[in-house]
Amino acid sequence: MSLKKISRFFGITDDEDDYQDNEYEAANEPNTADFGFKQPEMPASHSAKVVPITQAGSRTQGRKIVIFEPRIYADAKEIATNLLENQAVIVNFSQLEESQARRIVDFLTGTVFAMKGEIQRVGEQIFLCTPPKFEIEGTITDTLKSEQGI
Repeated sequence: MSLKKISRFFGITDDEDDYQDNEYEAANEPNTADFGFKQPEMPASHSAKVVPITQAGSRTQGRKIVIFEPRIYADAKEIATNLLENQAVIVNFSQLEESQARRIVDFLTGTVFAMKGEIQRVGEQIFLCTPPKFEIEGTITDTLKSEQGI
């Protein structure tokens, strides 16, 4: 606090000094009365609650592609869980017997059908499973046919 303000409070200053101080203060302060409102003061606790719009009310944090090499049929449940969490999955069946691989492909086909996703073969023993709203462009079947001489 300035000495002039203290002096003014106790009535020790001249009237002329008092008038000049009031003019200076009025010129430097915004006049909120002209606008008809006063800006509310926010408590300090509210300023720390800023949340990015992508996290507010949205369950998806970002698109991911997960790669799996199942070794047993029970791994199909983990693959389906990732699909249900809106993550695309690339499944490589090279480490699995053909009969077990077919069972998993059937299971995943049912999963993506139920959630309106897609499943595509992208290699000899590799499949891409995507949840809804993923876009897949292009096909690999033409490339596979040309490599195999069909």
